[in-house]
Amino acid sequence: MKEFVSLFYLVGLFDLWAGIQTLFISSAGAYIIAKYVDGSFMPWTGFVFLMGHLSISHIYRQFANAPDKVDITGAQMVLVMKLTGFCWNVYDGRLKQEDLADFQKERALLQLPGLLDFTGFVLYFPSLFAGPSFDFIDYQRWITTTMFDLPQGTDPRHAPRTRKQRKIPRSGTPAVFKALAGLLWIFLFLKFSAWYNTELVLSSPYMNYRLLRRIWILAMLGFTTRMKYYGVWHLTEGACILSGLGYKGIDPQTGRARWNRLENVNPWGIETAQNTRAYLESWNKNTNNWLRNYMYLRVTPKGKRPGFRATLATFVTSAFWHGFYPGYYLSFLLAAFLQTVAKNFRRHVRPFFLTPDGQRPTKHKIYYDVASYLTTQLAFCFTTAPFVLLTLSASLLVWSRVYFYAVIGTAASMAFFASPGKSWLIRQQNARQKDFKWMQQQEQQQQAVSPGLKLEHPIMGGGLPSDPGKELDDAVRELKEEVEIRKKKGVSVSMPRGADMKAAVGRQIGREL
Repeated sequence: MKEFVSLFYLVGLFDLWAGIQTLFISSAGAYIIAKYVDGSFMPWTGFVFLMGHLSISHIYRQFANAPDKVDITGAQMVLVMKLTGFCWNVYDGRLKQEDLADFQKERALLQLPGLLDFTGFVLYFPSLFAGPSFDFIDYQRWITTTMFDLPQGTDPRHAPRTRKQRKIPRSGTPAVFKALAGLLWIFLFLKFSAWYNTELVLSSPYMNYRLLRRIWILAMLGFTTRMKYYGVWHLTEGACILSGLGYKGIDPQTGRARWNRLENVNPWGIETAQNTRAYLESWNKNTNNWLRNYMYLRVTPKGKRPGFRATLATFVTSAFWHGFYPGYYLSFLLAAFLQTVAKNFRRHVRPFFLTPDGQRPTKHKIYYDVASYLTTQLAFCFTTAPFVLLTLSASLLVWSRVYFYAVIGTAASMAFFASPGKSWLIRQQNARQKDFKWMQQQEQQQQAVSPGLKLEHPIMGGGLPSDPGKELDDAVRELKEEVEIRKKKGVSVSMPRGADMKAAVGRQIGREL
């Protein structure tokens, strides 16, 4: 039934007869390759075929330059993720289980699925046009309802509520919430796009504003563009939840069903991100999973850690997958350098705002958090502008109108971390850790001498107490207490004075005054 729903929208609503042909070529080609090509080259053959076919569609769309027409390349991009993953899953099913990683075992297909199931997987309507992408094993568990089996040891009384004899838990409420959120984002996009759009940043009046106002407008242009994706992805995720495919087991803490299996975006995570990793991990999650599982980890030899080759292959794949507009490549190239700079700051600057053991933030950590938040958001609004503008001339024009601030900042940061400044930061960090370890050793030694006592004032460098005045006062107080005790016992004693007092205090604190 779902296949006919997809066909109705493709043909009856959008008149995409050529689009059906495009999806058929990709799907049939991938299925034939998975069935008849054997050996380790099978998934790579499928990858090259699918990416080549997608590239033809991208080039045709770019030369047609008709943004007002409904285009099939969006659906084809989603299908490429699904079908390249399908080829790898079939290949993993032909290998020995002991040779597979855990994520491969979970997705491996031991038998090639039939044509009917494969067609349903390809034309699954809720995610057909805009995603989210998913693996065939998820679709198979959904149609067989094994996805909804309770884990072993789970009390059946804690099972999610279902309607009558259905195994799919009730999903109407979370689906409605997702749909309402999606509609709200689209409504906001329609309102904001009237104020912040590409025409504004490319126009002459844009230069009448001061620099900070121009940067603010650029940031709002990025936010407005993201709202469009927030809306579409929330609607498609809500449709997947309503069908049951978004089910992800039971939350062990709340005991309620989780519906985030196909979550594709986390708006809060993006808009509050303090570093590049948090920003990117919250955006287009399923595409990130596809790139990691079927490119980044696949080009890495077994037993080795992913290195430069894996990173480069992932970068090139992502760029080709998006298309051939120059703006995509400007964004990806600058984003790659931003990630490198962000890693250096997190590794060599952030530790100074933590305790030397790295376990707790210092009182100054809030300043680092605010600075990193502003830097991340401003850097990405600059970096993603070409993704919206697309052409090289428009991208460079807008960048020049804000004086290439992110390019200059990135270049200056990379120059600093390539200079002796990086070594200086490392030495300072090592010195902090060395002092901290020395203080810990002193504390341990003090506790070993006086096991029942707590060292309230750790020893500072140079053998000096952290509070010498208090330590002298404590010594004098103890001497007075000792004198009073002896007087009560009837022992004749007097408080020492002058040199005798100095010598007595010295003996009390363990050093000569």
